[in-house]
Amino acid sequence: MTRFELSFLALVLAQAAHSFEEYHGRLYDDFPPARFLSGLVSNDLTRGFVILNIAIALFGLWCFLVPIRRRWPSSAAIAWGWVIVELVNGVVHPLWSLRQLAYTPGVATAPVLFVLALNLARQLRGNA
Repeated sequence: MTRFELSFLALVLAQAAHSFEEYHGRLYDDFPPARFLSGLVSNDLTRGFVILNIAIALFGLWCFLVPIRRRWPSSAAIAWGWVIVELVNGVVHPLWSLRQLAYTPGVATAPVLFVLALNLARQLRGNA
């Protein structure tokens, strides 16, 4: 497995851990965008949140196993999509915690997402 593939997989696995932290902290009760998206999936916000996050994890694994591992021409664009989403995730959570002046679900793992996304971006820029 290449360094790039390992970095992508690490980002996907970190997102799964981040989703677990958000679930454990009931992000869908406190964060309006999570509440909205969970409500689109199910009237039971917990169920909607779990379904969405399982879908994200499965999508990440599919991205890793198919486009990334098979080196599809679109793999760089897919990886950049993950980088952007995780950089935003890594910034929004700490900002929200600062605004609340308290722990908010997802803030503990957000820096990991941010660092892993930066690392992947650096690798992508090196391959561009």
